Amino acid sequence: MSDKTAIIGSGESVLAFKAAGVDAFPAGDAIKAREILRRLATEYSVILITEDLARELDDLIKRTVESPYPIIVPVPSGTGESGYAEEKIRERMERALGVDVLTRS
Repeated sequence: MSDKTAIIGSGESVLAFKAAGVDAFPAGDAIKAREILRRLATEYSVILITEDLARELDDLIKRTVESPYPIIVPVPSGTGESGYAEEKIRERMERALGVDVLTRS
């Protein structure tokens, strides 16, 4: 597996990442995103996915995170933040570290 990074997202939200050198894969719906994610999981070590699509692919992402690679990171989409990305990052950090380091006092 290479150390390449990709993003899967809806709409124009992937274009900013493409400008930064990340391989971008637009997906208009969850069916297309699921197909792309399955293909990219064998080629990329880090896959970013906009949270609007990640929420719909939660079952596939949960199965994928059991392996060391690829690392799948939900990111806010161009339509705004829903809290899904933060929730998933919090869960994975707590699982890895044994403590929730993101809780605000």
